[in-house]
This record gives sequence, structure tokens and C-alpha cells, in this order.
Amino acid sequence: MRVLLLGSGGREHAIAAALVADPAVTDLIVAPGNPGTAAIATNVGVDALDPDAVAALAVERGVDLVVVGPEAPLVAGVADAVRAKGVACFGPSQAAAQLEGSKAFAKDVMRAAGVPTARSFVCTTPEELAEALDTFGAPYVVKDDGLAAGKGVVVTDSRDEALAHGAACGRVVVEEYLAGPEVSLFVVTDGTAAVPLQPAQDFKRIGDGDTGPNTGGMGAYSPLPWAPVGLVDEVMAAVVQPTLAEMRKRGTPFSGVLYVGLALTAQGPKVIEYNCRFGDPETQVVLARLETPLAGVLHAAAVGRLAEDPPLAWRPGSAVCVVMASAGYPESARKGDVIAGADGVPGVIHAGTARSEDGALVTAGGRVLTCTATGDTLADARAAAYRLVDAISFDGAQHRTDIALAALENRISVP
Repeated sequence: MRVLLLGSGGREHAIAAALVADPAVTDLIVAPGNPGTAAIATNVGVDALDPDAVAALAVERGVDLVVVGPEAPLVAGVADAVRAKGVACFGPSQAAAQLEGSKAFAKDVMRAAGVPTARSFVCTTPEELAEALDTFGAPYVVKDDGLAAGKGVVVTDSRDEALAHGAACGRVVVEEYLAGPEVSLFVVTDGTAAVPLQPAQDFKRIGDGDTGPNTGGMGAYSPLPWAPVGLVDEVMAAVVQPTLAEMRKRGTPFSGVLYVGLALTAQGPKVIEYNCRFGDPETQVVLARLETPLAGVLHAAAVGRLAEDPPLAWRPGSAVCVVMASAGYPESARKGDVIAGADGVPGVIHAGTARSEDGALVTAGGRVLTCTATGDTLADARAAAYRLVDAISFDGAQHRTDIALAALENRISVP
């Protein structure tokens, strides 16, 4: 199978590593890719937001499957253009990708499907925003309605900060705060059949103890030793299947990965958000433990035959990843700092990296690397991930020191 993978971040490097490990994959092209994918696949330049360019590349290279990594190309309609050329594509249509492209659309689908989620208001004026904030009270949750690369959400006790964020975004969704530990669940689906991967937990804020501004994610671990028995089955029945049914009802069936962000509240699991692609950095830890060859699963979903596949197989143990970010992140991202100790190291996933003119590996984005490790126990995996972090250096590097620590110390309680 010849596969074209679209994207250039840590998620795509992790997916690429899983794809090249699949014996069915004879050739992997990553467009545009990064220095990490260049070491294991063929990088090709393309404008990932240009549906026609991506479709033309798929035809030119004679690929059997296109896997779209990031959300922006999906919202731009890349999957539609690829399918129009007769090429199988893993990823939702432009219409279905609005589950991530618009928070307001997603909330409308949830309401129609009867999915448990936070109460919310869509606000377009300062007056509507102020009224919504006062209705729910602190902590205030204000979400940019459109794509914001994982950084469009503000959760704050400061009404002024909430107002400022809403004013900067324009159209926002204001929600009641959901108290309880958060869980990320990826579900591979062909629009009807749906197969859950193992749950993970990520860490959105920049600082230890969940302090500071939101980021795209600073680390993750999987599985979750504290998760209630039957959680995945409950979410599949109460959230995923009703959502897929509602999307079919609307004439926009959803195929690809449905990312379900959950809060485990005193009233049970409630949906925080949907994404239309694999999450980053949760993908790194989930795929690190997936034993079933990945390409076959994605192809089955792309061609509507997922129900024919056997159950997924998982490696025992745990996986932990720790993100190393550049100086200034998340407000800014300093570029060009030389990275030492990361080239060719197993488990080091490239995200915001590039090659300088002299071939040195340098920083080129906010989240630079994801140090990913597995182990027989959560403690083993965590220790191994931090050993990778300790062996890498670049000026201004940031990372959290408490990834998976609360789980390891049994400090997470489900209401």
C-alpha cells in the first residue's frame, strides 16, 4: 500500500512511525513533513490547505490511501477533493469537519443528538458575552468558535480576561464550567461502524500544576489507571453513536477520527469538545501501544469496511510523552535555536523542527519535540520519557515536570 500522509507536526511524525511499521505499507510520502518524518519516509512539498494540489499529488504518486493529519486541511475540503479523484481518504468531508471547525455547530449537533455536554450560549456581541458570563459565573469558559490550533479556549476566574478573549475572537461559545478530570478518546469510524482507541489524558496548560495559559498540549499518558470501568462503552453508547447517527441524518456522515474531549463530572461523562482528527500529543502515547497495524485500520475506515476488521490489539504497559517547547511559547515561538541530542533518537517525535543551512537541527515552532516512551508500568514509562527530555537541550527550552504525576500518585478522583 502506498500512503500519502498530510501534515508537518508531532502528530504526523507519530502517525508516520506507526505506518512505516506496518508491513502492508510499501511506500510512505509525507507532505510537507518535518526532519523527523524525513528520516523514515519521503517528504514532499505541498500546500496542505490547497485541496486541488493535494489531490493532484495523490494521483501523481499513485497512492492507495491519503491520511489527513491536521484539522485545517479537512475544514478546507481536502478529503472531498481527494475522494473526487477516486483515491481513498482517511478524514471527514468539509461539511462533517465542521464538528471541529465551528464550536457552535458542534454544540448544535450535540443538542440534537442528546449528547451530555455543558450548557452554552453563542455570543457575537459584547452584550451577549457579558450576559452569558453572568449567567454561568466563574470559572468562565470562553471558546473561539473557529479553529484556533488548540489555543482558542480561555478558562479563568477573571471576568475581564474572559471579556477580552471574547472581544478578540468575535464569535464565541460561552459554556458552564465542567468540574472533573478530563479524558481524550479517539474513535476511528467509517460513518457507521466505530472503533474506540484507548483513552488518554493530556495537559493543556504551560506550567506545572495546570498553571498558565492554554497550549496545544504539553504531554500525555495512556492508559488511565483511574478511569471508571466501562467508561469507553458508556461514551460510545451515549456520545459517539448518537453523534454519528445525527451526522448521517443531516446528510453529512462523519468518517475518520472523532476526537471526544470529556470531563468526568459528578453527573457522569460530558463532552467538552469534538475534534475531527487525531489529537496532539495524545496520538503519540496511544499509537505507541497499538499493536494492530495502523494502515489497515485507517484504510478500512476510509473505504467503509471497518466492521469487517478484527478487534484492535494493544501492547501491555503504559506510555508517557513530554513536550519540549520553544522560548516564549505559547504567546510566541522563538525559532532558530540549535537542538542537541534529538537526532535519530527512538521515541523523540519531531514537531516544530527544521534544518538550518548547515544541516543543524533547529527550533521552528512552539512545540518542538515530544519525548515519548513506554514501560511495563506508568512509573517506568514516565521515567523513560523524562530521561529522553534530560538528554536534549536547546536555548529557552520549556517542559512540564508533572506529566502523569497525579495519576502515578493516585491523586485523581472521579466525582
